[in-house]
Amino acid sequence: GYDKVRVTGKIEGLSKGAHGFHVHQFGDLTNSCTSAGGHFNPHNREHGSPDDFNRHVGDLGNAFADDNGVAQLDIQDYYLSLNSGSNSIVGRAVVVSVYLYVLVIIV
Repeated sequence: GYDKVRVTGKIEGLSKGAHGFHVHQFGDLTNSCTSAGGHFNPHNREHGSPDDFNRHVGDLGNAFADDNGVAQLDIQDYYLSLNSGSNSIVGRAVVVSVYLYVLVIIV
């Protein structure tokens, strides 16, 4: 297994409520979500919640925005990796819903 990877942050400018939070296949943002590819899924599993064993590695649940459109993130995940290997998210886009790019992790 992997050690936990912790993802923390603050996202502003969202509508109130839940917004999907995912790691996508590629870090290419030239053509919106199209160039970022689908959810990062190196083991060809079904879409699922962060607590499911059978899920995309990139399925990180939801970011919940408050009345001011601000979501605070503090996610700890065993499937993500910052090292080399099949679960590495280095160089991939991290996406809120399908329209707002938050972070591209590049080493």
